[in-house]
Amino acid sequence: MTDAFSTNSELVLQRVLDVTPEKDVHCGNLDEHYQIKATCHFINDHQFKKVALQFPDEVLVDSIAIAAEIEKGTKAKLFILGDTSYGSCCVDEVAAEHVGADCIVHYGRACLSPSRRLPLMYVFERKPVVLETCVSSFRELYPNRQSHVILLYDVNYDHINDDLLALLSSEYPNIVASTLHVDGELCYSHGETHGQHNVSSSQCQNGDQVVHQFGRQFVLKCGQTIEDYSVFFIGHEGATMTNFMMTWNRCSFCSFDPVTMTGRTESISINKALMKRYYAIERAKDASVVGILVGTLGVANYLTIIEQLKETIHRAGKKSYMFAMGKLNVAKLANFLEIDIYVLIACPENSLLDSSEFYKPVVTPFEMEVACNKKREWSGEYVTDFRDLLPGGSKHVALANPDDFEDGDETDVSLITGALRMTRFSSSEPVSSSRDSSLVLRNQALTVANANTAATFLAGRSWQGLEQKLGETPVVKALEGRKGIAIAYEEEPTIDTDH
Repeated sequence: MTDAFSTNSELVLQRVLDVTPEKDVHCGNLDEHYQIKATCHFINDHQFKKVALQFPDEVLVDSIAIAAEIEKGTKAKLFILGDTSYGSCCVDEVAAEHVGADCIVHYGRACLSPSRRLPLMYVFERKPVVLETCVSSFRELYPNRQSHVILLYDVNYDHINDDLLALLSSEYPNIVASTLHVDGELCYSHGETHGQHNVSSSQCQNGDQVVHQFGRQFVLKCGQTIEDYSVFFIGHEGATMTNFMMTWNRCSFCSFDPVTMTGRTESISINKALMKRYYAIERAKDASVVGILVGTLGVANYLTIIEQLKETIHRAGKKSYMFAMGKLNVAKLANFLEIDIYVLIACPENSLLDSSEFYKPVVTPFEMEVACNKKREWSGEYVTDFRDLLPGGSKHVALANPDDFEDGDETDVSLITGALRMTRFSSSEPVSSSRDSSLVLRNQALTVANANTAATFLAGRSWQGLEQKLGETPVVKALEGRKGIAIAYEEEPTIDTDH
């Protein structure tokens, strides 16, 4: 009877587990599925000595077999990167640098965010698609043969692009196919070289517009914008499709899931999603202390957007603190009750974090700029790529010139609490953290006001953490602790299970 509630410690230590090794999912077809030959050519052509292989969790089962095949065709020393510092869709350059790698080979789904430190090769899983079923779903969703449609797909279905376009282009003359176009000085996708691109769109000589965003590139006819098109997405419902729908929220979306082999019109009500994000903006306006979460160390220009956010938050009279804590969870952020709201610096797909379970909201850099930048207004458009917010980006809005206004307060009504909200806009430069003070100059009428910073919040807490209390705590002799495991220490009486 006792064994039903507890386990004998001896049995736990002596238990023998019968584990059946799981076979490789794609055993015997690794070269076609994971581009082994192309990877070996990439390594040998550039004479890389140390190569980091980055795998998502779902592909780790094949990682040893893949590494063994690559070792046969190259002389490089390979390192398998399993647990990434942040999202698996981003290239983990920090982990690769820890082992002194010369390049990275990234496997599986990728957000295609540009990296700048190491040469990079993307290897996408060639997941199967039944083209006949996909074409049939497309015809049902778009009965009008003159429909203007953009074909987008998850990176794992890149290999069907040409075949699908060949089946549909004769029936749909206004269809637009997208291609993967990776940013970077030395980036490869299935062994093909791509040049470096920093602009989100450009004009062709004939007037057509070339749109380059989120690692995709497609051409729109002269005189048309992306709002004139519908989008047909091939892939499962996830972060990639959500990112597209939030960014191009004025376009209608349809999708085809190759796993379930079903097509549908997307009806997640993007307006409701945008209203949830607008609620987060209102929370950001009410916040006094902002936590800047570093959610990537590999996406290019992440340091630049951090500095821009610091200045933007300071100009709005708010206090900011920076956090670098790897993968986020509720327990980690719950340790900092003094923070009113967090802003996450991450790739476009990971920045749209559902913070409903968190104690404090988590917003994107775009939402924080809407809350703090007087010149940026909410218009319904949405920016998920923080690089577009930087100087030179397509959505950059400069901060107000310090000469345009004097230090002072601006009041409006909070849409959450209904109370008057006073925002202090400052034209001065941010003060270094070593000289920060909880006392700030507000105006001539009130000489000094107490700012709601983390220091004042901590001072008002009943428990303020461990304190040294030098000279107040008596010194005691160290005692011998318990031995054994927690379920049954050696000095505890044993339980006779026979009675």
